[in-house]
Amino acid sequence: MRQPKILTTCKTYNRDQFFSDCLAGITVAMVAMPLSLAIAIASGADPAKGLVTAIIGGFFISLLGGSRVQIGGPTGAFIVVVFNVIATHGYDGLVLATFMAGIILVLAGYFRVGRLIAFIPEAVVNGFTIGIGIIIASSQLKDFMGLQLASVPADFLEKVPALWHARDSFNLPAFGVAMVTLVLIIGLRKAFPRFPGLIVAVALGSLMIVAFHLPVETLYSRFGALPQSLPVPSLPDLGWARIVELFPSALIIAFLAGVESLLSAMVADRMIDGNHRPNAELTAQGFANIASSLFMGLPATGAIARTATNVKAGGQTPVAGIVHAIVILLVMLIAAPLAGNLAMPALAALLMMTAWNMSEPHKWKSYAAGQRSDLFLLVLTLVLTVLVDLTVAIGVGVSLGLAMRWWERRTATSDWTTPDRSWTASEEEAEAIAHEMEAVAHEVEEIVQGVKAAPSGKKTDPASA
Repeated sequence: MRQPKILTTCKTYNRDQFFSDCLAGITVAMVAMPLSLAIAIASGADPAKGLVTAIIGGFFISLLGGSRVQIGGPTGAFIVVVFNVIATHGYDGLVLATFMAGIILVLAGYFRVGRLIAFIPEAVVNGFTIGIGIIIASSQLKDFMGLQLASVPADFLEKVPALWHARDSFNLPAFGVAMVTLVLIIGLRKAFPRFPGLIVAVALGSLMIVAFHLPVETLYSRFGALPQSLPVPSLPDLGWARIVELFPSALIIAFLAGVESLLSAMVADRMIDGNHRPNAELTAQGFANIASSLFMGLPATGAIARTATNVKAGGQTPVAGIVHAIVILLVMLIAAPLAGNLAMPALAALLMMTAWNMSEPHKWKSYAAGQRSDLFLLVLTLVLTVLVDLTVAIGVGVSLGLAMRWWERRTATSDWTTPDRSWTASEEEAEAIAHEMEAVAHEVEEIVQGVKAAPSGKKTDPASA
C-alpha cells in the first residue's frame, strides 16, 4: 500500500492532536537545526544546505510518508558518501546524484520493494553504521580540539597521521568549549529527556566564546553569514555522460535512504505500537530527495534520533513533521544571523555524540555473544567501511551475507528423526497373540494334511480343505 499516512490520520484529526503535534514539531525543530548545520559541515557542504534539506526534505517525508511520526532531513549516515561525492565530482555532482537517487526510490516504492529490507542482513547494517560513526568521530577531531589543519583527508589511513602531525596546534579554549557542550548534551538528556537540550547545550557552549573572548572559530568566521531565504529551485545538469558517471553514487544514496528510513519507521512502530507503510515511505523518500536536489540540498531520509524525539515530545501524526519543517524555515528567515555565532567546537561535540549514538555501544556485548558468522560479517563490513569504501562495504557485506544465509539453509539438518518402532506388549496382549498364532498354526497343519491325503494327480483347493 502506497497511500500516505496523512490521508488516514486526517479523517479523525482533532484540536488536541494539532496542539500536541505543534509542540512536538517545535521541539524537534530545535533539535534538528544544530544537527542539520553540523551534518552539512561534516559533509563538506555549506552549512545552509543542511537547513534547506531539513526544510524541504523534512516537509515531503512527512507529507507523503508511510509513518505517522517519521521525521526526515539530513542524517549522519550520509556524511561519508556526500563528502566523497563532493570531493570527487563537486557539489553539482552531488545534486545530480541526489536527484537520480530520488527517482530510484520513487520507482522502488512503485514496484513495492519496501519489504525487501528484511533480506538485508542485520550484521551488515550494524557494521556499516558503526563504521560510519567511527569516520564521523575522526572527522570532527580537528574542530573538537581546535587543530590548525588546512583540510582533513577523506581517507581514514591518511586522516589519522595528518591529525597526529597537527597535534602541536592544539587549542585549549576550543577543546574546553567542546567538552562543556558534550557534558551539557549528556546531562540535559538524562535530566530532561523531553526537553530540546541539544540546541541549549550548543548555544551555551557558543556563549562561552563571547563571555570569555575566546579565540575559537564560529560558523560566521569560517563560512560567512547564513542566507535568510530558500534558493530558487532549478534542475541539475542532466548530461548523459554525467548521469552514467554518478549512477553508482546515486544507487548508494538511494540504498542508504531506503534502509535508514525503513529502519527508523520500524523503530517508531515499536514506540507507538503502529504499523508503517514501507512502499509509501520509499515513495516519500524519493520525492523528498528530488525536491531537495531542486533546491540544491543534501540527500534526505528518515532520522531515527529526531523521530524518537518527536514521539517522546508527543507527536501523533505527520503534521508534527510538517510543523518541524515550517519552524526551521521561519528561523532561517528571521534569525539566520544568530546561527552564525554558533561555535565550531560545539557543533563538533554534537556530531561526536551523534557518532557515539549511531554505533549503539549498548549492543556491542550482544553482537560479541551472537553467532560467529554474524560477528564476522559485522566486523568485515565495519573494516571495509572505514578503510576502503562504503560502496564496497555494502556490496561485499550484502552479497556475502545472503550467500551465508543460503548456505545455512542448504546445510541445515532436518527436524525429522527415525521413528521408534520398538513395542512392548502387556501380558494380556501377549497371551491373546499366542492363542491367535496357535490357531493359525493349527489351520495351516490341517491344510497340509489335506494336501497329502488327496489322490495322485488331483489338485485340492486349500480353501475347501
